[in-house]
Amino acid sequence: MAVDATIASPVVSGTSTNTSTTNTTSSAATAGIADNFQTFLTLLTTQLQNQNPLDPLDTNQFTQQLVQFAGVEQQLRQNDQLKTLIAIEKSSQSTQALAYVGSTVAVDGSKAQFDGSGATWNINAPAESNVSITITSATGQTAFSGSYSVSQGNSSFGWDGKGTDGTQWPKGAYTMTAVGKDSSGKDVAISTEVLGVVDSVDLTASPPLLSIGGQTYTTDQIKRVVRATTSSS
Repeated sequence: MAVDATIASPVVSGTSTNTSTTNTTSSAATAGIADNFQTFLTLLTTQLQNQNPLDPLDTNQFTQQLVQFAGVEQQLRQNDQLKTLIAIEKSSQSTQALAYVGSTVAVDGSKAQFDGSGATWNINAPAESNVSITITSATGQTAFSGSYSVSQGNSSFGWDGKGTDGTQWPKGAYTMTAVGKDSSGKDVAISTEVLGVVDSVDLTASPPLLSIGGQTYTTDQIKRVVRATTSSS
């Protein structure tokens, strides 16, 4: 069945609320360590200034305190470096997610959104098989069923929203179930993917969430990007 998919205008949503909260918490933690660091430095300096000249501070104790002093300083620097690395990682994730907006992608799954014009799934068969396909609505009703011969590898299946009896089904989420058998009648494991357009990105989530047909996915769930074919006039 041929499907003419309507691509919605890309939308990018985002707010700095969570980022501000995280930065505020991190700043408070760093400020606390810095306060302790300054307190330690003040105590050490005061101790040196007021030590008894006839009974000076033990060398071993002084060395131990200097080691503690250096350890606190190193911890402060590590915290600053970690904050920088986290900020870089978040920026990288956001940039990667935004690159998918408007693209047609394939993700693991069986639920696709029928937008009134069509819904598309991808079927992967490890060998040439006879595949029985069933499409059910969100309420569990069987909207369509049929059997097809598929070759080894990926095959695209487009559904125009018409039921087995020709009835036109409404817009909504539909789930595909694919059961395959080889030429000898043995069961074959069939995996399904959902093809859809990334219409928005939620940058407030960590990691960012891509919206595809009303469902949300992370970038690591994307199997591949499908380039739209253009016909020359």
